[in-house]
Amino acid sequence: MKVTSFGDMPCSIARSLDVIGPWWALLIIRDAFMGVRRFRDFEKSLGIAKNTLTSRLNDLTAGGILEKVPDPNGGKHFEYQLTQKGLELFPVIVALSQWGDKWAVHPDGASFEIIDTRDGKPIPQQMIHDRKGKPIPPEHLSQRAGPGTLARRKRARDAGS
Repeated sequence: MKVTSFGDMPCSIARSLDVIGPWWALLIIRDAFMGVRRFRDFEKSLGIAKNTLTSRLNDLTAGGILEKVPDPNGGKHFEYQLTQKGLELFPVIVALSQWGDKWAVHPDGASFEIIDTRDGKPIPQQMIHDRKGKPIPPEHLSQRAGPGTLARRKRARDAGS
């Protein structure tokens, strides 16, 4: 099945999905945050077909989310490690987890909690904060055209003149 690329779309959400890829990718990223490093461990954790896992790992590596690194114990296998680009997806994983714990609840409850290792307590619900660190309620958030949209509008006006 041919998949449409979102890479040229002006929307940053669409372009982000183009890099992150199909939903298996987010589960691989989740597992990488939880310490999974080896192919066989991803396969066991996810119950994913080898060909699908290979494809998703290759996509995430090509997209700069993961990198292959030598086995730290000197073994013949390599491991997958989150890059800085991948590490910066942590708030996305946390937000999806918290949203799911509220709106897609499993009958047994949450499968894991994200805790602050300094005090062992679950982290609070993720919020958008202002420059002073105060939470901003969703009803006080809006959006406006960013530099990319403004540049596209200007090019369109100039082309029409």
